[in-house]
Amino acid sequence: MLWAMRDGLTSGGFCFMRAAIMLSVVALYYFAPISDPRAVREPLFAFCEEREIKGTLLIAKEGVNGTIAGVQEALEDVVAYIRSWDGFAAMDVKYSHAEAMPFGRLKVRLKREIVTMGVEGIDPRSDVGHYVDPADWNALISDPETIVIDTRNDFEVQAGTFERAINPETASFRQFPAWFDAEAEKLRAEGKSPKFAMFCTGGIRCEKATAYVRAQGFDEVYHLKGGILKYLEEVPPAESRWQGDCYVFDERELIGHGLELRKGKVA
Repeated sequence: MLWAMRDGLTSGGFCFMRAAIMLSVVALYYFAPISDPRAVREPLFAFCEEREIKGTLLIAKEGVNGTIAGVQEALEDVVAYIRSWDGFAAMDVKYSHAEAMPFGRLKVRLKREIVTMGVEGIDPRSDVGHYVDPADWNALISDPETIVIDTRNDFEVQAGTFERAINPETASFRQFPAWFDAEAEKLRAEGKSPKFAMFCTGGIRCEKATAYVRAQGFDEVYHLKGGILKYLEEVPPAESRWQGDCYVFDERELIGHGLELRKGKVA
């Protein structure tokens, strides 16, 4: 929690009143073409810096990705600013709260990919899996004919995951294509072409993963819209198929249903 100092007059002169300013965190990503990422980097950095935003934003020719924190009004300004870019009006975002600033500084970085898979020609803008709303997710992953895949890294999975989910045990997202290729070879040898349900923290990794899986010739590919964070926000605990906590890449580290902060850290 940040504290703003405000001057107030009393009979004895000045006094100070401490007004609590609640901080918010916004996770965002969007696949849309940016012809010249360098041209948008500096204006975006300046816009965020003026509003005392901290966190990380990644810019590449395929789009934007990041998690930033600040006061709610300032974050809404940044979201509106990015949505004003050509092709970004439909960008979805996920807000949550923080008791203290979870980032040390502001970083706006240029990247080859906004989420690094390392495979040329995979473009979620042209071919991607089917989005599944959190309210419909339970039915999909409860189907025994559905293969449920957690596309996050192994250390994230250790904090929590969905029932029936396969853990590829990857150390980075770059390892996912090789893991899937090996699994796909086994499925083809068995003459199977199953449904795949894929998920990740905020939606970006599973969205790109579904584009890769579809490029390998599988048609029934689904991914959780808004990721785990949206599911935890919208699905009541009594109806949840989520087990454990969700790791997030900031100083909060663990969150649970209703996006509540959890005590403790991932080992």
